[in-house]
Amino acid sequence: MARPNRRRPEGTGLDLDRAIGGVERREFHSDGEWFVRHVTGASSAKSFRCPGCQQEVPPGIPHVVAWPAEGMGGLEDRRHWHTPCWAARGRRKPKGSTR
Repeated sequence: MARPNRRRPEGTGLDLDRAIGGVERREFHSDGEWFVRHVTGASSAKSFRCPGCQQEVPPGIPHVVAWPAEGMGGLEDRRHWHTPCWAARGRRKPKGSTR
C-alpha cells in the first residue's frame, strides 16, 4: 500500500535551496566529469570570481558551483560560475586558463 504524501505544516514556506538546488549532481561533458550544484541567490552571501568571464558573481545572484568529479576534489577545487558562463564553457575556454 502506498503511503500518502505529507503536507508541510501550515505557515511554513517551501525550502527553495532544497527544492531547486543544494544537491549536487554529476554532469558529463567533453572536458570531463563534474559535480555541479545550483546555488540560489538567497543562499549566497559573498562574492566570487567567475572563471568563465573573470567578472564578479556578487552576493545574492543565483549561480553554479562546479568541481571536478575526478579525484573527488576538495573545497579548493570548487569554482563559482555565472549560470550562462557554465552553460557556454564548452564553446570557449575559461579566461586565464591554460586548459
